Amino acid sequence: MRFPPQLLDEIRARLLVSHVVSRKVALKKKGREWVGLSPFKTEKTPSFYVNDQKGFYHCFASGEHGDIFTFLMKTEGLAFPEAVERLAGEAGVAMPVRSEREVERGDERERLLRLLEAACAFFEGQLKTPAGGEARRYLAKRGLAPETISRFRLGYAPNSRSALKEHLAKAGFTAAEMATSGMLIAGDDIPVAYDRFRNRVTFPITDLKGRIIAFGGRALDPDQPAKYLNSPETPLFHKGHVLFNAANARPLSYDRGRLIAVEGYMAVVALDEAGSGEAVPPLGTALPEDQVKLMWRMTAEPILCFDGDSAGRKAAHRAIDTVLPHLKPGQSVRFAFLPDGLDPDDLIRQQGREAMSRVLDDARPLADVLFEREWAADDWSTPERRARLELQLKSLVGQIADPGVRSHYERDIRRRLYEAWGASRPPPGQPPQRAGGGRGYPTGARSYVSNGYSAQARPRSGRFSPPDPAQAVHAAPSSALLRSGLVAGGTAVPPYREALLMRTLLTHPWLIEENAEILDRLTLVSEPLQRLKEALLSALALDIPLDRAELRSQLDRQGAGRLVELVERTITHRSDKFAEPDAERDDVAAGWRHALALHERHVDLKRALDAAEREWQSDGTETALARICEIQRQIACVNDIGTGESQIGEDTPAVITGPQ
Repeated sequence: MRFPPQLLDEIRARLLVSHVVSRKVALKKKGREWVGLSPFKTEKTPSFYVNDQKGFYHCFASGEHGDIFTFLMKTEGLAFPEAVERLAGEAGVAMPVRSEREVERGDERERLLRLLEAACAFFEGQLKTPAGGEARRYLAKRGLAPETISRFRLGYAPNSRSALKEHLAKAGFTAAEMATSGMLIAGDDIPVAYDRFRNRVTFPITDLKGRIIAFGGRALDPDQPAKYLNSPETPLFHKGHVLFNAANARPLSYDRGRLIAVEGYMAVVALDEAGSGEAVPPLGTALPEDQVKLMWRMTAEPILCFDGDSAGRKAAHRAIDTVLPHLKPGQSVRFAFLPDGLDPDDLIRQQGREAMSRVLDDARPLADVLFEREWAADDWSTPERRARLELQLKSLVGQIADPGVRSHYERDIRRRLYEAWGASRPPPGQPPQRAGGGRGYPTGARSYVSNGYSAQARPRSGRFSPPDPAQAVHAAPSSALLRSGLVAGGTAVPPYREALLMRTLLTHPWLIEENAEILDRLTLVSEPLQRLKEALLSALALDIPLDRAELRSQLDRQGAGRLVELVERTITHRSDKFAEPDAERDDVAAGWRHALALHERHVDLKRALDAAEREWQSDGTETALARICEIQRQIACVNDIGTGESQIGEDTPAVITGPQ
């Protein structure tokens, strides 16, 4: 939603920056400014300044800078519209009048919210009746205190096809509204609509404002095929964009600087009872990209806590692929693995909250788990296999969009391979020391085990685990390793969207002729891809029919074959159907133009941002600062727009699957 500048200026005029900031930061007057400890970085000497006259804050420790809206977004994880709405209420500024269609849509949403609130109250009441005895025994068996049950508003859906429907009808809601809200199962092939949740413990799912928008239900019948059931997609509820308990966890995560993502409603409830209320679960078996971004709005490095079984490790590995392309400076995830066979609820009840605290304290960086995943996947005892591992790791790291983070990952991978494969230097006259069955591995290699997640040394086929860095053999790497592309550097991995544009042209050469003028003036940030673009235009100038095979042959003659391989390494899976050989011609054209428009928009915005930053550095006006903030917002929006249908999360089951 776009807000008129006059509205934002009116809110800024009525609210002092120091007034808004002082809720989070203890400020002291210093001349014309206020000063305090940074809310963005731990420090002992104050470096956080607030200037009410100029209407902004600046943190010299972290570089954060902005106004009252930015402060709420950075410290409380609010979206810009949420920040505007909240501050407008505090300032007594009326929000813009909505259109008639927006009013109608808002009225529908309000009706659905009231319906779901009524359903929640009904389920809570049913839990206290004789019919809810089994549900109460289940919750007691899980060790939940009455206060916890009340705080999470847990309830019981009776074993009836119409109990809720009849209750809501008496409250004045129509069957159509009940079906739209997801509380009834209805359809043309269903003669009589019936209650979706039956004989289940119910868990209300709220939005970030704490309003109920859906439910999860845990079956009490052991023969029920769906142990957990979530509401379907509705006008209020989109499963991939919501986190259970996010409204409660958000303020706690900011206060404690930590957010814990666990598997299941009961794990969240158990952690809350153990004093860790900053916990959320994904609503399904996979962790979608939008849920990760929602976590990043709460904290820079959420902890992804997985069960210590094979399913938990597989879920962690899927999460790596989801998160990797979106890493940014200071923004990542950590992984905590529970002991085998235990979930957070089990661990806390059996070993106490201290055991859970140790698991969380031992959370490991994404880089560790990524390397271990690839290392444990095969036997790397031959030079050819080791070269394949290098290539796999380089391809994975190449998915990271941010060039700074990608560069650090490349160096980290080179270090790990050096420590794993460097041969120790022997004393004069003695042969090199060998380990791993005489396969030339360093003596420092040993088992790497942490919190139930292990890549144990395996005697078969010379398979082994990466060494502890503290025990690593610091020796010269082999000449082959020094010559490898991963260690020696070489052509930089290009940005994904630029590589996607080039791959589509390589796969569908007819696009080159149809878009020759556009291609000629296209600006590419990646220097290798710029050379590939010129090679494509040179091939077109030969005026011979170009199919895929002929185009590749011409590029090889120009010495551009390695650039084609670079594109192929960057696009590692079928994520954008229009770039595939079997895509329809119209889909190819539309998809390529969409990706091109996003790319050109991003290039234009980056140029505008550079100009705005130069303007702000020269005169420091509020107009220049506002321009910077707006351009950064637009860049973020462009970066969030996908160019096709990603396969990440493709194995996510239907809505009958919920947290375990």
